[in-house]
Amino acid sequence: MHFGRFRLGMRTFKTALAVMICILLFHLLDRGSPLIAALAAVFSLRQDLNTSFSFGRSRILGNSIGGLLALIYFYIQAFFENDFYVELIVLPIFVILVIVVSDGIGNNPGIVSAIATMLLISLSIPQGESTIYALNRVLDTFIGTVIAISLNGIVTPPKVEKEKQIKEDLVELKKKEAGLSEMLEDVRKQIEDQSKD
Repeated sequence: MHFGRFRLGMRTFKTALAVMICILLFHLLDRGSPLIAALAAVFSLRQDLNTSFSFGRSRILGNSIGGLLALIYFYIQAFFENDFYVELIVLPIFVILVIVVSDGIGNNPGIVSAIATMLLISLSIPQGESTIYALNRVLDTFIGTVIAISLNGIVTPPKVEKEKQIKEDLVELKKKEAGLSEMLEDVRKQIEDQSKD
């Protein structure tokens, strides 16, 4: 649906629905704030089930890395009695660690979600809370991710929207193909120039 330059598509609708489900579920379960779950759902929701599942897998791995580091941070903060300098020094080091580990295991699509999970949990744990609180925040990220993936399996876009998405993807692929052709031609020229020397 278009309103001039503005578009209301199925993905927008599903994103709003995922947030609504998170809010409702947390209210019914009296689970507290749905913030982390809702953000996880927004991060994980993609245009179709296959993309959501693929991204969701990266997100779950990222959540695990970020959640584990958030728990380690929780213990370090408790040991140093919630000292500000621990936050100032340890969290940036953990950001580096998330990037290095994620890249090392080939989970580059999950880097941003891992960092977001780690920071959201680490910076939202009130002083004096227990390990259970931190574990529940990690669980919240999984709840949001599962809601997004499930929603994409249940609510599928109409055929017209699928065709439009395919056309948009084809245009992007043609642009990338043209860029690769130019790069290949440049490499050929360099090889020819080197063989002449």
